Amino acid sequence: MFTENISPRFSDTDALGHINNTMIPIWFEGARNPIFKIFMPQLDLKNWPLILAKIDVEFHQQLYFEKTIVVKTYIGRLGSSSFTVYQELWQGGEKCVSGNAIMVNFCYQKQKSQPISADIREQLSLHLFSESK
Repeated sequence: MFTENISPRFSDTDALGHINNTMIPIWFEGARNPIFKIFMPQLDLKNWPLILAKIDVEFHQQLYFEKTIVVKTYIGRLGSSSFTVYQELWQGGEKCVSGNAIMVNFCYQKQKSQPISADIREQLSLHLFSESK
């Protein structure tokens, strides 16, 4: 599991005083950087090996301004050429949001998916989600 703390800004709020729901996918994507680095340590966009196939977000509770948010990032599923990143946002000891991002190991030159190498699979498997975590 990877964790990251976020300090919500005033501009992250909506008219009701909650964190705007559009911020969640942005925060989730930013917290996927450690996973991106497993594939591309230098984060070299000219040789980027991943595409995003799908995202979903489930809201469990409201998030608020001026309270630290903890992003927890796991690998939810590991396939031969794709994997699911499972993420949660916690605030005040409560899980407030969860979501999934399906990522595909992709060859842009061939325009098709390619198998995830054994060494990358091994690194990803260290972060597999378990309900007990």
